[in-house]
Amino acid sequence: MIAIENKKAFFDYEIIEKFETGIELVGSEVKSVRAGHVNLRDSFCFVENTEIYLKNCRISAYSKATIFPPDELRSRKLLMHKREIRRLIGKSREKGWSIIPLRMYFKGRLVKVEIALAKGKHAYDKKQTIKERDVKRDMERQIANYK
Repeated sequence: MIAIENKKAFFDYEIIEKFETGIELVGSEVKSVRAGHVNLRDSFCFVENTEIYLKNCRISAYSKATIFPPDELRSRKLLMHKREIRRLIGKSREKGWSIIPLRMYFKGRLVKVEIALAKGKHAYDKKQTIKERDVKRDMERQIANYK
């Protein structure tokens, strides 16, 4: 299974709730996703007229496509149920809440995007995360050297 992850999102945000959505893509974009030519790092979701769009997701042009490839950074519509969208709209309008993509993957022949309702971390939370990661790495090294 091909999965493109947004690792920076887990560092910058506290993930509250996850949702699985579909995404509207052009045929050559699907081939690019299958090849793994996707960058989710700076992407985010926004709501416009009760529809959710994925912005700044770079899907590189497929090399063997037509001479008129789609724009790499265009806004792509996410496919969700209306009641889920309404719930996300209410939460995302509160201060400090965001809707961010976590990963893009194939489910059968369909491309799915896992988005999350997230709250931004403060600088001191990020420092704490780095500290915990370093301590865990040191413990694993000591255990490996002990054996």
